[in-house]
Parts: sequence; C-alpha cells; structure tokens
Amino acid sequence: MKLTILGATGSIGVSTLDVVSQHPERFEIVALSGHSRIDLLAAQCAKFRPKFAVVGDAFSAEKLQTQLRRDSIPTEVLYGPAALEHISSLPEVNAVMAAIVGAAGLAPSLAAARAGKRVLLANKEALVMAGSVFMDEIKKSGAVLLPIDSEHNAVFQAMPDDYAGSPMARGIKRVVLTASGGPFRNRALSELVDVTPEQAIAHPNWAMGKKISVDSATMMNKGLEVIEAHWLFDVPAAQIEVVIHPQSVVHSMVDYVDGSVIAQLGNPDMRTPIAQALAWPQRISSGVASLDLCAIGRLDFEPLDLTRFPCVALAYRALIEGNNRATVLNAANEIAVAAFLERRLSFLDISAVISATLDTVAATSADNLPAILEADRMARVIAETECRRRQK
Repeated sequence: MKLTILGATGSIGVSTLDVVSQHPERFEIVALSGHSRIDLLAAQCAKFRPKFAVVGDAFSAEKLQTQLRRDSIPTEVLYGPAALEHISSLPEVNAVMAAIVGAAGLAPSLAAARAGKRVLLANKEALVMAGSVFMDEIKKSGAVLLPIDSEHNAVFQAMPDDYAGSPMARGIKRVVLTASGGPFRNRALSELVDVTPEQAIAHPNWAMGKKISVDSATMMNKGLEVIEAHWLFDVPAAQIEVVIHPQSVVHSMVDYVDGSVIAQLGNPDMRTPIAQALAWPQRISSGVASLDLCAIGRLDFEPLDLTRFPCVALAYRALIEGNNRATVLNAANEIAVAAFLERRLSFLDISAVISATLDTVAATSADNLPAILEADRMARVIAETECRRRQK
C-alpha cells in the first residue's frame, strides 16, 4: 500500500510512521507533510525516502530542501495549500492519513475524498466543518472512509461489518462515546479559574498535541466527536451519548435493541486504531502491548455533567441547529484555545467565547465549500474580538 501522510510530524503522523516501520513489506511512503518541525520532517524523509515532502511556506521549503540535498536525499520539497491537495490526490497513492490539526486539514482531506482514496481520517474538522460536503464527496468518488479517532474507530469495529447507515434498521439503539474526563474531572469549578496552559495540556492518559489536549480538558474534543459520529454513522444527536470513563480502556460502545452492548477495549495508544485502519479488513501488529484486565482491576463509568463541561452542550446545540453552526463552533474554539495557550484568555472563558460567537454569527446554509469557508472566516473574526474583550 502506498501512503501519503498529512501531518507527519504531529502525534498521529509519528505514530503512523511507527506502525509503518514495523511492516516495510506492506507499506511505502510516497509523500509526507509537516508544518514547523522541519528537523523532524527531514529525519522522516531520510528514513522513509518519500517522493514528496510538503511544508507551509517557501522559507521552510528552502530550509528542508537544503538539509535533504546535504544528505543526498532525493525527496522533492513543495509548499503551500495547493501542494497539500496535490499529494493527497497523487494517482499512485492508495491511502491518505489525514492528520493535519485544524481547519487547514479540510481542503487536502476533501482532495483525498474526491480522488477516491482510502481516507484514514484523523482530522476532525473535515466532518465538523463540512460533514455534508465531505460525505457527499466520499459517496460520489467511491472512496473508503476509515476513522482514526480512538472513539470512532471503536464504534466502527463494534458496528455490523456491512453497516451503511440507518441505525434503527440494523438494530442499533445508540452510540456511546467514552471520555476520560481530562485532567480536571475531579476539580471543583471554583478551582478552574486560574488554570494554566501547562495544567490543561497534562492529560492523564493520552499523549497528544497542545490544542487537542486543551480540547480534552474542556471536553470540546468530545463535543466535536459527537458531531463526527453523526456524519460517520448516520446517527442522530439523540442517539449519541457521552459517558465519563477515567481509565480510557473502553474506547466506545454500540448499544443494540436486543440488550447487547458491543465495546472495543485496548490500552490508550493511537497505534491501535491506526494499525486497524491501515490493514483493514485484515489485522496487523501495532506494537501496542496486550490489554491486562486483571492488572487494571476495575472499569468505572459516570454520567457527563453538561454544567461542568459546557463545551459538550454547545456541540450538541450546533449539531441540532445544523446549517453552519458546527463550522462556527469549530472556528470559535480554535481561536479561543489559541488565546488561552497564549495566556490571553482564561480557561473558563473558552466556552463563553464559543457561545458568544454562536449567538453572533448568523445561521446560513453550509452545503458548499465557499459558504463553509466564509462562515469559518466570520466566526474567527467574531471570536477574536470576543477574546480581546475578555482578555486577562
């Protein structure tokens, strides 16, 4: 299988290359992309010898190309959004790992879908911002869509093998997404006023990037996953439930009308869903240790408190209201999280900024990419204004 990896220097990209390196006879890397970690991308090019490497701008491209020439590595360096779309639709590529974080990953993910690739989707925004458009492209091209998020990959594994939508027709009562609760699950709300970025990114179970770690702390990641689950599995909001599961061992469940609940369990390591999607419908080793339930001893579950985690309630609101609401939600969250990481916004104000932006940006149709991108742009302007108004 010949692969393009979008976001190769991020946590998902690094884990993907780790799995690939264990199976050199099965996989060939055709193209890699990275953003700011040029030295790491150069090292990846040296090891996997891709045909193309893509970076964000001309300066980074020149820096990377100089390093590769010095080491006699023949990889061709490209840069910019068009280059990302190019490597996502190369004729020789069979599968694209879409792991660019944020709205920047939308266009290349869509390009992979249009080209009929096996799309290994780790980029939440493709479905949150443009669920209808993205799924239409998947259906029109005949692309294969495989979810990489541990929760959606778990649901995928617990669904009937030939599931193609219509949950009630297949006896599916509800989808249950599990959530660790993040680093502040047991903290009093009064103690969250002065939370620092360092505290917010210290996830108890998973090693992730800063933005995703903050989303876990606010639980917005789970809200975005509710929206993703709706589009991936054609399940309405009322049939998607979130429960707190601190151990992060049960990654999600499907509840059937006959009383059966089918769950996928495993150690909290993203190499498991990556390996599952890379090899599907077969199975390959991921390098992840087998689960030892006796060592774990117990599995705990508790209901989600929407008062404590208002970002989840905002995501349900956006999904139910439809139109451009999820695009606005996602854009506002990106701006608010960035402001928090820059110490311009308090942790508790993240949800307030998102709510204010949803209230301000008009609800309009989101059935085409220009309309989606305009809603995204407008939401970012409003959210940034709101961040400045609340600046610490």
